[in-house]
Amino acid sequence: MSVTVAATPPGLDARTLRRDFPALSQKVHGRQLVYLDNAASSQTPRPVIDALVRYYEHDRSNVHRGVHELSQRATDKYESARIRLQRFLNASQPEEIVWTKGATESINLVASSWGRTHVGAGDDVIVSAMEHHSNIVPWQILCQDRGANLRVIPMNEAGELQLDRLDGLLSPRARIVAVTQVSNALGTVNPVREIAARAHAAGAVCLVDGAQAAPHMPVDVQDLGCDFFALSGHKMCGPTGIGALFARRALLEEMPPYQSGGDMISSVSFEKTEYNELPYKFEAGTPMIAGAIGMGAAVDYLQSIGMDRIASYESELLLYAVERLDAIQGLRPIGTARSRAGVVSFEIESIHPADLGTILDRQGIALRVGHHCAEPVMRFYGVSATTRASLAFYNTRADFDALADAIEIAKEIFA
Repeated sequence: MSVTVAATPPGLDARTLRRDFPALSQKVHGRQLVYLDNAASSQTPRPVIDALVRYYEHDRSNVHRGVHELSQRATDKYESARIRLQRFLNASQPEEIVWTKGATESINLVASSWGRTHVGAGDDVIVSAMEHHSNIVPWQILCQDRGANLRVIPMNEAGELQLDRLDGLLSPRARIVAVTQVSNALGTVNPVREIAARAHAAGAVCLVDGAQAAPHMPVDVQDLGCDFFALSGHKMCGPTGIGALFARRALLEEMPPYQSGGDMISSVSFEKTEYNELPYKFEAGTPMIAGAIGMGAAVDYLQSIGMDRIASYESELLLYAVERLDAIQGLRPIGTARSRAGVVSFEIESIHPADLGTILDRQGIALRVGHHCAEPVMRFYGVSATTRASLAFYNTRADFDALADAIEIAKEIFA
């Protein structure tokens, strides 16, 4: 198993950063917690927790239409968080950032609003073989509804997309290519800049599922050239129930509302409704105000560390994790792409992942077992489930030493 590694810049001290995360100091079943389930949800640092508490203790109010002080403060913090996320992604303007519940809702928004406007009978929607269910099922529903075709970019045994097959899929009927930047099941980093360019050359648009990319590497949506970019706050040190969609303004202007109700309107009569300006046209009802404020604090926290430094540190840690686990007899890695981030998936001979996960939990190791909402990937490798260890910048080599030792204990139990 190999992985691309960048040089580690100075200054990232994971052991010091761990002190910012209260949950990491606890013991589980009498053992120090080793948290390796970051692809499902990262832990939350104290500055984000403090931002949430401040909102609930001092600024608790609804946003936008209020004229009183609390509403003004809440609105300022809510919109400030949008601007900070815009800069984090290098979107050209705040109006291109739409708050959602997470990457799943962001993708559903695009499939429902843009898709039902632009995809018709006989058209093609292209996804990849390694997508999360959230980037498959919305497109399946759209295709079934519109009489369109779902096309799939295949992958090889290493877990890399076979991009030589992409041009054959990009027919004149291709409307959108929806692809993950980083696979949640394999850790594969896909060349989304190239994919977006090839989609555009064929007259299609490109959506990037960035849920697993945004926590681990710098993201520049203008440089990537994507038309849509979806992310989730809870995977990048933010609260649950909050995420965002980046979309090019020209596309948002022509898209119909995804949901209707309060705040997405400028005026309503029984004869006609006028929709609000961007991005509020897509933010019906009272939003997750605290979540957005917490998301802004999470972005500040990540940028205070530096996304380049996070990416470099994690690439070295991933290399160590791969080498440490590869040395375990009977371990089969699932996914060996040359360019990877954040994730190590594997199976252990004669131990079901559910049994392994249970034993690891008793040793204080928190990781994920199952199909990871990527059942097509599991079928490709001929397994029903894998064990997935996923890292963050606050993990250390000692965490993977503990994981390796715990796996050896499990092997003895099942010997």
